[in-house]
Amino acid sequence: MTAAELAALPSLPVSLSPEAQALWHTKAGNWEEAHNIAQDIHTPLGSWIHALLHVIEGDQWNGDYWFAKAKKPSRGPKDVDALWDEIAATVLSR
Repeated sequence: MTAAELAALPSLPVSLSPEAQALWHTKAGNWEEAHNIAQDIHTPLGSWIHALLHVIEGDQWNGDYWFAKAKKPSRGPKDVDALWDEIAATVLSR
């Protein structure tokens, strides 16, 4: 599956990894559900998703904290779509 295919799914398949589920909910506008899932992914990848969510929320300071935990460079609101694509490509290649 590609990032574009994940984003276009009309409903959430139960077979998706938690990381892919969080990204799907992010694209679907379900920030709270995406955040709940990301909070429970205790890996650098989970921290990267968590960072994205806080940037979307408008909480750059908190996003920067999670970028640091993920060992990724900080990104801002103008980068949200490209960042989602980048994270999704990483998640879906695993």
